[in-house]
Amino acid sequence: MEVRIGIVNAPRELSFESDQSAGEIQSAVSSAVANASTVLELRDEHGSLFIVPTASIAYVQIGAEESRRVGFVA
Repeated sequence: MEVRIGIVNAPRELSFESDQSAGEIQSAVSSAVANASTVLELRDEHGSLFIVPTASIAYVQIGAEESRRVGFVA
C-alpha cells in the first residue's frame, strides 16, 4: 500500500510503501487526529517507523494496493 503524507511548510511529501491495509492506515490517521494525539506513527514494509507530528499533517493519501509485477518493464 502506497502512503503519501503532505507536511505543512515542507516542499516535499513523505512517501513510502506499507504492509498495512488501507483501513488500518485510515483508522490510525483518524484516531491520531480525533484523539488530539501529538504524533502519527506508521511503519513501512521494511519495518522502519515514521513519526509525524499531527499538527504538521496537511493531507494523507492512501494508494491502491498493487500486485507484484513480474517480468521486464519496457
